[in-house]
Amino acid sequence: MLSLGALSFAAPWLLLALPALPLLWWLLRVTPPAPKRQDFPALRLLQEMPAPEETPARTPWWLLALRLAAAALMIFGLARPIWGPPAGATGQGPLLVVIDDGWAAAADWPDRIAAAEAELDGAAREGRRTALLLTAPPALPEAPRITGLMPAEELRGRLVALRPKPWAPDRAGALAALAGWRAQHSGRFAALYVADGLEHAEGDAFTPLATALAEGGALLVARSEGRPTRLLPPPRAEAEQLVVGLHTTPLPVPTEVAVLARTGDGRTLARAVLPVPAGATAAEAALPLPLEIRNQVVRLDLDGVAGANASVLLDERFRRRPVGLIAGGEATAADVPLIGELFYLDRALSPHAELRRGSVSELLARRLSVLVLADRPVEPGRERDELTAWIEAGGTLVRFAGPRLAERPDGLLPVPLRAGERQLGGALSWERPQTLAPFPEGSPFQGLVPTPEVTVERQVLAEPSAQLSGRTWARLADGTPLVTWETRGAGRIVMFHVTANAEWSSLPLSGLFVDMLRRLVALSAGVGGADGEAPLAPMETLDGFGRLGPPQPGAQPIAASRVESEVPSPRHPPGWYGTGTSGDGAHRRALNLGAGISAPRLAAAPPSGTATRAIGGVPAERDLGPWLLAAAMLLLVVDLLVSLGLRGVLARPRAVASALLVGLLWGGPAFAQEGSAALATRLAYVVTGDAQVDEVSRAGLVGLSDFVNRRTAAALADPTPVVPGQDDLSFFPLLYWPVTGDAPQPGAPAVAALNGFMRNGGIILFDTRDEGSGEGFSPGARAALRRVTRDLTVPPLAPVPEDHVLKRAFYLLADLPGRFAGGTVWVARDQDRANDSVSPVIIGGHDWAAAWAIDARGNNPYAAIPGGTRQRTLAYRFGTNLVMYALTGNYKGDQVHVPAILERLGN
Repeated sequence: MLSLGALSFAAPWLLLALPALPLLWWLLRVTPPAPKRQDFPALRLLQEMPAPEETPARTPWWLLALRLAAAALMIFGLARPIWGPPAGATGQGPLLVVIDDGWAAAADWPDRIAAAEAELDGAAREGRRTALLLTAPPALPEAPRITGLMPAEELRGRLVALRPKPWAPDRAGALAALAGWRAQHSGRFAALYVADGLEHAEGDAFTPLATALAEGGALLVARSEGRPTRLLPPPRAEAEQLVVGLHTTPLPVPTEVAVLARTGDGRTLARAVLPVPAGATAAEAALPLPLEIRNQVVRLDLDGVAGANASVLLDERFRRRPVGLIAGGEATAADVPLIGELFYLDRALSPHAELRRGSVSELLARRLSVLVLADRPVEPGRERDELTAWIEAGGTLVRFAGPRLAERPDGLLPVPLRAGERQLGGALSWERPQTLAPFPEGSPFQGLVPTPEVTVERQVLAEPSAQLSGRTWARLADGTPLVTWETRGAGRIVMFHVTANAEWSSLPLSGLFVDMLRRLVALSAGVGGADGEAPLAPMETLDGFGRLGPPQPGAQPIAASRVESEVPSPRHPPGWYGTGTSGDGAHRRALNLGAGISAPRLAAAPPSGTATRAIGGVPAERDLGPWLLAAAMLLLVVDLLVSLGLRGVLARPRAVASALLVGLLWGGPAFAQEGSAALATRLAYVVTGDAQVDEVSRAGLVGLSDFVNRRTAAALADPTPVVPGQDDLSFFPLLYWPVTGDAPQPGAPAVAALNGFMRNGGIILFDTRDEGSGEGFSPGARAALRRVTRDLTVPPLAPVPEDHVLKRAFYLLADLPGRFAGGTVWVARDQDRANDSVSPVIIGGHDWAAAWAIDARGNNPYAAIPGGTRQRTLAYRFGTNLVMYALTGNYKGDQVHVPAILERLGN
């Protein structure tokens, strides 16, 4: 192989034919004379005709140059010139490809595979054998190992199937595997090391591994440059917000990173922007979340970053609310039915929280979210100091008034209290019991409706002050505070100015009391679940791209006490662990990659003398041979026409040659484009003019094509947008048409093209995208559908029967859902044997493209409602059946009749 910078020749020995061009000049300079036209009226004229000496005519220099150019182009084309990056791992012996396929490689995984494929292209041209070493342990726990030597084409197929892993690489194990491989394969070898550029632990073996590779022969290290590696650790839960952090490798310029708070079905509920100063390795920002929203968030994701390092699962440690109860009187009397100080509290909180009893010291010895004191003063000393420290660390103290607190107010109150209580019939009294006023804006009780049955007969009053209004969450009808609050450090103190039993008010007897307590408990920071060594089985695990799925083959149970500190590995990949179902949030714990590993650190530089290359932005190699050969053929055609013209065969040689040349130049690109479309099987979608709808269609068919390629023998290329009447539809078996509300009626050329498409076996899937409730098409969608299909040859339609081929072409399906489910799907009612009984039209409103769609990270950006992941899987299966139906027709339906056919043949 001969390399000249970015240009290389795979067969350079053919260039030896270039010195023969002068010989061609000498041979081609003579042109036979043109034939002379002569009439033969009589034999006598022939006798008188002289016999002049014939001499060959000289070939024009420009025609000779044309022929030499064609010969030179043919020589260069046969030498297989390739334009692309210069080869990197140019050494002797086989090529060893080493790839860091741990969590840090997910962000630019396609670029890493492209870098490896570029080297394999060079190895394939040189006929070198190759081997592969992946530094991250496989899913089934075992040490890294090197594959056997194989042709470069075979290794390329393996690279396509590779995916990053959600744990760190084991470079020490890779170094041991390299040592064993070198002991078995003596001799020199070249190596390509696609490194992630990080040092994953103290004493990481990046430098020893690179040194060992360099000792074996030529080494090329490919790694990303200018792209930061980021890690999202679990957030810090505070009273009214989540504080999200970020670890990153430094950049010389300031940047911003967005963190998305998402629900289990993929909906984004909130977004926080973290500013990262120049040279910084960490950032932090608050993510304020309302009470109702915070408890719906199950994961945080870095916006635009793929990988397990960019996702954090939020389990019950961020929502679980252990509540401690302490009464002011004797513990034995606290639970006396109807009159006990803790009787109503226990019944209001026990369905929604974990209740604990004991002294202040005993309760605070364990992690606690909320502590409720029912008419219990806190005396100065150790107990008050412990409570103060706990509150300032994020705890929520809820206090209820009573005779004891009215006589001896202490310092752990949100507002100062007046001595004594205000009661019905007393000095500070009202004529009748007071009802509750509507809850003010900003109160956690906002949205609850006080009922007239809730009345207050006695309360403790707060001292009037300028801050009292801002510290009041609930008031009585006369404006006096009923519930006050104050922030202390990271926590808060909440005060009910009535007792926790029905002695002073009817509030504990109402459902409003339960709702108010639930909101206060949910407002607390929350802690983790139960401790202990009970094993938690893997429920769902994250892959290298941060996508949840079934547990990986090597996943093992993990003790509950080790979930927070466990380092993700093949035995314990990041994901959900628990004893319940995957949807049972109360019995699952999250193992996150960001919680078990340290902040990313840049690795040391490769050994001196090692060639390096940046990952990403490397242009793909381009084989120039076919283009040069095509140009040579074109010149030879022109030469043929010119030669015929010079010999008089053609009347107007210049006009013919010019017309042919212009036609080739004008029609060549269109012919090449149509030829490209004809050589690959593609799905197509109709361009609506709405950029968002068209992007969903494109992403949906990309996701469906990828799913079909992975699950079937079909090989679908990237989908194509089409405009009926302008683009040739004959290359596509299936046309997806999202019907928008303002869709115009197709013109005559479009109608003719669409009718011809359906008549010749094509299928059109009309999707109105509006059947989320299963009640049929909306009036707007129905009108748009009628407008679009008015002039089309649409056969009579009927709902898809249970035995239709669409439900059994590849998968056996009972329903055909998309992003929505429950609606009716319509197909041709009558069978048309002329078209193999295939329905040319399928109509529904399930928004199938949104269910199939994948974004740049491989995630599904649109939620499947209401079935979630299971419904999306069924949508992909319907799409697969649809493609098989379009490609094979009614083949699967014919198989149903095989027993009857065989029986008839036997008879």
